[in-house]
Amino acid sequence: MVFGIIECGRALYTYHLVTNAARLGTRYAIVRGSACRLPGCPATSDQIQAYVRSVSPGIDQNALTVTATWSGSTLCSGTQGAGCLVTVQVQYPFQFLTPYFPTATWNIASTSQMVISQ
Repeated sequence: MVFGIIECGRALYTYHLVTNAARLGTRYAIVRGSACRLPGCPATSDQIQAYVRSVSPGIDQNALTVTATWSGSTLCSGTQGAGCLVTVQVQYPFQFLTPYFPTATWNIASTSQMVISQ
């Protein structure tokens, strides 16, 4: 029973971490649109992936799959202008450590979508 509580705690921690990473990645992208004048603007998919991995402590960061897409009206297709949508999806293969649980991998995924502000 104690091992079950520990494993459920690990799974919930990972789920929360993946959900928060998707939200942070989307926020990173919306403040770095095509009108941004800071170095590294506009944000690319590789930059978003590196950022999401850097804010994900306690798990194997190389196992995170981060996908960023930009969409919206026909004026927004493939661009990163203000008013367009950015979607960041994060996936992580979670594995239980206790032998009492299944050895299969549980894929934890979260998606966040926001409107680019600049």
